[in-house]
Amino acid sequence: MNNFGINIPQPFFSIIITTYNRANLIKRALDSLIFQAEKDWEAIIIDDGSTDNTYEQVLPYTRNFAKIRYVRKLHSGVVKTKNEGIKLSTGKFVSFLDSDDEYGPDHLKSRKRILLENPKIKFLYGGVEIIGNQYVPDRFDNSKKINLSKCSIGGTFFVERFSLISLKGFNEVPIGEDADLFERAKEANIELMETNIPSYIYIRESLDSVTNKMLLGV
Repeated sequence: MNNFGINIPQPFFSIIITTYNRANLIKRALDSLIFQAEKDWEAIIIDDGSTDNTYEQVLPYTRNFAKIRYVRKLHSGVVKTKNEGIKLSTGKFVSFLDSDDEYGPDHLKSRKRILLENPKIKFLYGGVEIIGNQYVPDRFDNSKKINLSKCSIGGTFFVERFSLISLKGFNEVPIGEDADLFERAKEANIELMETNIPSYIYIRESLDSVTNKMLLGV
């Protein structure tokens, strides 16, 4: 129900898009979302205090698509920004789209099919195409590198909203907030399932990502 007392059906997916000074990239991410074969979603763009023209790039999308919301907040980092998006979400399942990544056209359709066929699953993950650097710093020893095939990639997560809230969202950790959430979900005995359909496109060419900065020693 909205503020006017009108009943609005709950979307199946809430897509959280966090961004910070990626005006030159976010349109690619948004285009990949609006061209999804599956249409039962809402999107919440959480702008972590961008100082570029992100708002101007996003404005045509919020004007033309009522289910895309834009929220701007003071700069506080990716974890607080993701958690703000979770608080504002209304969908049955919450997922994420980094503003420098994109979805393959059937990403949401394939995940919805899996979740409907497996109603006990509360946390679906996996299925990624990686473009660019295949390695990130090991979260337990930043001087070492680890292949992304051994990592939890948060963009692929689809987590039942109530389960995600019960986990209190993401924790503030130096690196690896996605892996931390995944491990806490396992410890809480939340039903997990992995898919290998590679429809989340993880683009590792953005130099301003946390992991790329660490690899470059910035």
